[in-house]
Amino acid sequence: MHPEPFDLHQTASEGHGDPTASLPPAETVRPDDGPTYDVAVIGGGTAGLSAAVALSRFRRSVVVIDDGTPRNAPAGHIHNLLSRDGVSPEELYRLGRDEVDGFGGEFVRGTVDAVRGELGAFTLDVADERLTAGRVIVATGGWDELPQLPGLAERWGKDVIHCGFCHGYEVRDQRVGVLATSPMAAHQAMMFRLLSPHVTLLAHTTAPSSEQHEDLARRGIAVASGTVTEVLSESDHLSGVVLEDGTRIELDALVVAPVVHARADFLAPLGLQPTEFAVDGHTMATQIETGPSGSTDVPGVRIAGNASEPMGQVVNAAASGLAAASAMVGEFVLAGASAQ
Repeated sequence: MHPEPFDLHQTASEGHGDPTASLPPAETVRPDDGPTYDVAVIGGGTAGLSAAVALSRFRRSVVVIDDGTPRNAPAGHIHNLLSRDGVSPEELYRLGRDEVDGFGGEFVRGTVDAVRGELGAFTLDVADERLTAGRVIVATGGWDELPQLPGLAERWGKDVIHCGFCHGYEVRDQRVGVLATSPMAAHQAMMFRLLSPHVTLLAHTTAPSSEQHEDLARRGIAVASGTVTEVLSESDHLSGVVLEDGTRIELDALVVAPVVHARADFLAPLGLQPTEFAVDGHTMATQIETGPSGSTDVPGVRIAGNASEPMGQVVNAAASGLAAASAMVGEFVLAGASAQ
């Protein structure tokens, strides 16, 4: 028996920013009842909703399990998404849930603690309850491990940013600082130099090489030596940083490089574990290794979005969700499935 569907429009109006605030809890399902759903999609962000739309349009029974904590929730707007530039994450997900609902997909609020089983008979533990499904798409994304500096986390997603494609145009011509915590910092600074003539590389924990120093100087990018000790804000706007010697550098935006961790611990019972993605020995992210269309070593389990592509943008996540769903439709064909 399926969990009772919820009213999507009531959720949008009463959720106060939480895109799944009114979702019902998971309902207990006995494993010997057989698969309750053809596909369980874990994660209700861009990748998960894209997968759910495609599968629902092929008349597969789909449930989306989501805990309401999308990675991009701190951001006010989404960019580089054709025809939807500037849309808020909350609005994009509301529109996506409407589409899934319109094609018969269902939603459950909760966090998946573990996935067990095999192709055709997976069980998903959601708090103290259990759901079953024949196949699983994991679209839980990642979480950002930010540099530990006073005042930084409070501005994350506002004027502490990480991606030139996601936020660069919005800080054009402003005073931009790039916090060097990885070997990619000099490259980041050069990227933002395309957007503003006022870029400073804050050496912090990763000083540029002599060759990078010369390249930065040729582009008019200043380099500030010394460790940053604090991020400053005034009137709800970032105003600068303080170095260890007390020097204050005035800024309008600060670019950081968080370590992106895949949200995938619940896959451990299946033997799927995140692996590190490193550059010159520096961990940039953790991710689930996948093959074509998000395939894994576990038949019936595919990964979409930032859990397998930590640097991907929203449009990449949408494409990967569709790719995973398309591959599963092919599997249903080969398995002899028909209209329901």
